Amino acid sequence: MWDSALQLLHSPWAWALYFFCAMLIGISKTGIQNVGTFAVPLFALLFGAKYSTGIVLILLCMADLLAVIYYRKQFIWSEIKAMLPSAFLGLFIGLFVGEYIDDQTFKITMGTCILVSVLLMVWGTNKAKNQGEGTDFTDNWWYAPMFGLLVGFSTMIGNAAGPALTIFLLTRKMDKYTLVATGAWFIMILNFTKIPLQLFVWQNLSWEGFMLNLMAIPFIVLGGFIGIRLVKVIPEKEFRIIILTLVLASSLMLIFG
Repeated sequence: MWDSALQLLHSPWAWALYFFCAMLIGISKTGIQNVGTFAVPLFALLFGAKYSTGIVLILLCMADLLAVIYYRKQFIWSEIKAMLPSAFLGLFIGLFVGEYIDDQTFKITMGTCILVSVLLMVWGTNKAKNQGEGTDFTDNWWYAPMFGLLVGFSTMIGNAAGPALTIFLLTRKMDKYTLVATGAWFIMILNFTKIPLQLFVWQNLSWEGFMLNLMAIPFIVLGGFIGIRLVKVIPEKEFRIIILTLVLASSLMLIFG
């Protein structure tokens, strides 16, 4: 089985790229969210689009455990609970659509949705400044379920939930530690829910892929410590700017990548 796992990557550069992407996932889970989104097209290059989602899923679950252990007390359960029902619905829609949708069409659609999310957040922020009040539209009944549906669908199709989730959390006026912690716990719940769906429906999880994931654990841990350090040293305002910039870059990668 180990031999089969080793044969999944065929060159030194492929191994280097794989371990580098594992480190990015670690960084994204404990620190700079959306860095991991840049690894999605790289994994597709290494393993093929649909098979790569199975390999990436197990890596994400490993990184999720690292993140929630460290941020075990700083998340806000009410924000997670507000999105979960529609996120589960998004998972099942993505499970069905994933059998038929074209990869390129999905990427363009998701990138466009993320850009719309950014515009919505900017509009709400300007509205609050002009009127001297909070972003009331984020308290509407449809707001959390809308993002939950988008996050659930996008994480099922392409493990690309980070940008949409970040936009939602940024509008909830959390500090950087609470934002990272809440995002980590929410995504962990969804990722572990996806394991039986991808195992029995898409059938793109394998023991060979799991063995390959075990080799990447040191790089996930390294990325996790880098992410924790980055959160500590980057000021609050600059942290939000970096996160938003990465959201925009991720959406453009999905559209034009």
